[in-house]
Amino acid sequence: MLSFSLVAFFLVIGPLILVHEAGHFIVAKLSGVHVQEFGIGFPPRLFTLFERGGTKYTINAIPLGGFVRPVGEDDPTIEGGLAAAPKRARLAVLVAGAGANVIAAYAILVATFMLGWQEIAPGAVIEGVVPNSPAEEAGLSVGDIVRYSNDDPIGDYVTLIDSIHQHIGEPVVLTVERGGEMLDVSVVPRENHPADEGPTGIIVGPATTFSRYAFFPALGGAAIEIANSARLFVEVPALIIRENLPLRFLRPVSVVGISQMGGQAIEESLYVGQWFPILRLTSFLSMALALTNLLPLPALDGGRIMFVLLEAVRGRRIAPEREGFVHFVGMAVLLTLMMVFVYLDLVDPLVVVP
Repeated sequence: MLSFSLVAFFLVIGPLILVHEAGHFIVAKLSGVHVQEFGIGFPPRLFTLFERGGTKYTINAIPLGGFVRPVGEDDPTIEGGLAAAPKRARLAVLVAGAGANVIAAYAILVATFMLGWQEIAPGAVIEGVVPNSPAEEAGLSVGDIVRYSNDDPIGDYVTLIDSIHQHIGEPVVLTVERGGEMLDVSVVPRENHPADEGPTGIIVGPATTFSRYAFFPALGGAAIEIANSARLFVEVPALIIRENLPLRFLRPVSVVGISQMGGQAIEESLYVGQWFPILRLTSFLSMALALTNLLPLPALDGGRIMFVLLEAVRGRRIAPEREGFVHFVGMAVLLTLMMVFVYLDLVDPLVVVP
């Protein structure tokens, strides 16, 4: 699992950061803002690939994402710099990073729909069988898909659980699909059982199928998923306030937690032989990166956007040294919090690592 997490760290997080910085870079160039350097990876610099239009394109030692270094980022006296650009240009540059991540998320989802989108199907999948349980004695196996219970169709795993509990102490004939064949297995749900095992000793989950979409239906499906991701970003705090989710899930996840999520998704993709798990997670993380960066917090893009909007409302710029100090303090706080979140992800992970 650790190896998959490391792969996810470099192949999921890194490219998403690079896409974000590329968005800033492209719009800065189009807006006439001079960019000193566009770096792949983080310093120290290893070498310069080439220099064009006054911008150095570099390869750096830490292989994670990249960065953009515009001139005059906080100094409006520097001609051609970011701070000296008109308000519309500054807003465009600041929003472009998040915009690039949204575009990337959408493109990934379109590809995912076309390669194979996971959908809920009738039936219930047996995900685990407890040793020495009635299910093991009956011959049920992990991966079996339960289609019928006493000839009644199983719509989902909840239907199966209800059927089992309605026949405690009685034989239940489960029709399961195994390796493309249909088999009838008789199991007797026990009345007295350990609390964590259930009457039969099976762990069940939803049955799924993979459907490939044509291009135009994939465009529509991807748009719906993008909207769902954005809505989830807003709804999670509300669910926690209503106590429908534990408060701990409001805690941001550090790069450690994200790597763990990516590792699990890579492992699942390899297991099911489909791109869906890792591509869908990558798309979700790209949306999360976009929306998080737009939060009106100092040092984030959203914090800088807030200063530009305040300037538009006030009719004059806030003193650059004051704005710079706010972002400096904000960055210090964010880095401190990130260290805290890394620690929490190590000792109390939100992602269950088997």
